[in-house]
Amino acid sequence: MEFKFQHLFAFLSVVVLVWSRVHGALPSEEYWNSVLPNSPMPRAVQDLLTPSSSELLEGKSTAVGVTKGGVNVNTKPGKPGGTAVNVGHGRVGVHAGKPGRRTNVGVGKGGVTVGTGTRKGKPVYVGVHPGPNPFQYRYAATETQLHDNPNVALFFLEKDLHTGKTMNLKFSKATNEATFLPRQVADSIPFSSNKFPEILDKFSVKSGSDEAEIMKKTIKECEESGLKGEEKFCATSLESMVDFTTSKLGKNVKALSTNAENNNGDEAREYIIKGVKKLPSEKGAVVCHRQEYAYAVFYCHKTDATSAYKVAMVAADGSRAEAVAVCHHDTAAWNPKHLAFQVLKVKPGTVPICHFLPKDHIVWVAPKF
Repeated sequence: MEFKFQHLFAFLSVVVLVWSRVHGALPSEEYWNSVLPNSPMPRAVQDLLTPSSSELLEGKSTAVGVTKGGVNVNTKPGKPGGTAVNVGHGRVGVHAGKPGRRTNVGVGKGGVTVGTGTRKGKPVYVGVHPGPNPFQYRYAATETQLHDNPNVALFFLEKDLHTGKTMNLKFSKATNEATFLPRQVADSIPFSSNKFPEILDKFSVKSGSDEAEIMKKTIKECEESGLKGEEKFCATSLESMVDFTTSKLGKNVKALSTNAENNNGDEAREYIIKGVKKLPSEKGAVVCHRQEYAYAVFYCHKTDATSAYKVAMVAADGSRAEAVAVCHHDTAAWNPKHLAFQVLKVKPGTVPICHFLPKDHIVWVAPKF
């Protein structure tokens, strides 16, 4: 599913960077390292971090000024079309693009405001219709989803997880370019159904649009109660994801994500399993699934009757994948018409249901020592 704010994400990144510098908030990466010093950061997390100051401000025509009133950054001083960042008096402002087609982002005590428009003043926002979320187990799959969902092939039975097994897989990742916001920024933005009009206004999204429906769906799923035996939480920042996970598994945790070479196309490829390693965990596992939203949001859930595996695979062209698989041993509370049951032709609560994780999803385990 494609879900983009296009240039807006880059501007939010600038806001995040300057906010952190001004308010002294720990960048997400530093927070991770302080809480989880012995846990390497998986690729799925690294790809969602806000770009560094050198990446955002690189170039030959960037001016930075520091005064009593605050900090000012301009990527094209004296020329139209640049990006200007102004910090001072408790507020961060970003103005980017040419006059008449500018995007304006503001962060103040009231939260984050975003405005983006064309010469005619219409908002610029690109997305598609909301699609199925196969990792929400209370929902039934439609006939269309059974045929069109690229995640169908990710579901399999635990008995098929063995060396020599061949599978046709596409390890996808969301085309959503949104990155993590620091908790201090994310917490200043409403994330609830009863404040949805305010959320749409902040991101200049038209009510009733495809983008609005995607955002509404994500919030609704986050607000629903978990299934029996499931503890769920929607993380709107990396810091909150770390806190939820460590509250369930402790600080001796390991995070993993799927890595696959040359698997970014539209077509699935045939893999043969070369090795399977079960990831021991004393307290079950926490699995975090990437959601479609204006910034990085993860639906995380913890269940005790869950096993995680690292699976080494090789495709016919020689490209390799180290996939993460999760097997659910108690599916009795799942919707009987969930995608997995319809694809695998089994009933709830009868056999363990497994699935590979897309490349931008994360599993957390607490290794035994």
